[in-house]
Amino acid sequence: MESTNVYNKFVTALEQQNHNRTQQRLCVALSGGVDSVVLLHLCHQYAKLNGTVKLEAIYVNHGLSDNALMWQQFCTQLCAQLAVPFRAVSVDIQAKSRTSLEAQARDARYLALDTHASKDATLVLGQHADDQIETLLIRLKRGSGLQGLGAMRAKTQLASGRYCIRPLLDIERKDIEAFAQTFSLTHIEDESNHSDVFDRNFLRNQVIPLLKSRFSGFVPSVLRSISILQAQQALIDEIAQSDLESCSDKKQLDIARLTGLSALRQSNAVRAWFAKQGISMPSQKQLAQILDQAINGREDAQVNILLRSGSVKRYNALLYWVPKNHIELADIENISLTAEMKLADGRTLLTISSEGVRAPLATESVTIRFGRINEKIKPFGKPGRNSVKHWLKEAKVPSWERTQIPMVYYNDTLVAVAGYFINSDYAEKSGINWQIQDAE
Repeated sequence: MESTNVYNKFVTALEQQNHNRTQQRLCVALSGGVDSVVLLHLCHQYAKLNGTVKLEAIYVNHGLSDNALMWQQFCTQLCAQLAVPFRAVSVDIQAKSRTSLEAQARDARYLALDTHASKDATLVLGQHADDQIETLLIRLKRGSGLQGLGAMRAKTQLASGRYCIRPLLDIERKDIEAFAQTFSLTHIEDESNHSDVFDRNFLRNQVIPLLKSRFSGFVPSVLRSISILQAQQALIDEIAQSDLESCSDKKQLDIARLTGLSALRQSNAVRAWFAKQGISMPSQKQLAQILDQAINGREDAQVNILLRSGSVKRYNALLYWVPKNHIELADIENISLTAEMKLADGRTLLTISSEGVRAPLATESVTIRFGRINEKIKPFGKPGRNSVKHWLKEAKVPSWERTQIPMVYYNDTLVAVAGYFINSDYAEKSGINWQIQDAE
């Protein structure tokens, strides 16, 4: 591929992935290798021709090579020559069991790029067509499903909301190297790239060259298959989102509605439910357990399926996600009746003017207390006097949520259970009440 074609293909991909934005900031992830050096030059040329585009670059020093500081210096000098604002960031990688060093380095790199790039910048990454095929083969070896076999997306969004784009994904390594040679672009060589100890290097150095030599047009054919897989996954995601909406009851899943779906769509709806809440996906075994206990279990069965960051519980024909990081809520003494008050778990307690309880007297202090569910109260509009626990159970509040509900006291008298009921002895038509607003 000629150098002009490389640039044109890069520009087309860049503008498609970034929605034709020309008034923007691009941050290049610069390692000093041939891929990122060519990417920097392509972005530099693009910025020169589009005066509204700002450009910057970041080098992430993982400290895994004795040459890391030398590579950092190379990147510093390269950006100085091109007058591109540059930043070097060092990260400390702590070895973890059951996680490859490569994966840890990648995660640390993305976090560093996201943290240190300008707030309005789009991250531009240098992965190319050969990297895409390596990713496909690695995931095939792991037994990945359709989503995994779709390999890398041209555009992804980080947890922070920032976008990453990969405008070289349709360009082969040989064309990138030819571009560098044509324009005499110097770059560094990472010595670890020659070690076949790493799976990705083995594929890059031994397997993919053999496949290319054997099968004409191998790379374009594989890229076409990946594109088809991604399109099919996108369709499945659309169906899953539609099913999730039809099965959702606030943040919970309605088991009766879920049961009305086919087995495959049940699985996809539950996966979409996890994804929407930012929860790590359960394994196939765990997913099967969730569906079996939710759908086939007795109505009064106590379902509690433990996962890494929390558990799936069943209550009143609904599935709940309960995070593990439970926050103990302490009583709050002598509060003023402001419009809203933040609680320690991120929720907001709202004070509203409505049919509720009378305002406190000058001699009454207002206190918020938690967990006193054995306290007796006669709710307005309810027959008799009973414990808060009794009334919350009647209101079908899950047992694990009951101790997290703010209880409002005037001195030592319970006058309201926020969001649920008020003390009939304190009721007033033009009074005040309390509601709970979930954390964002």
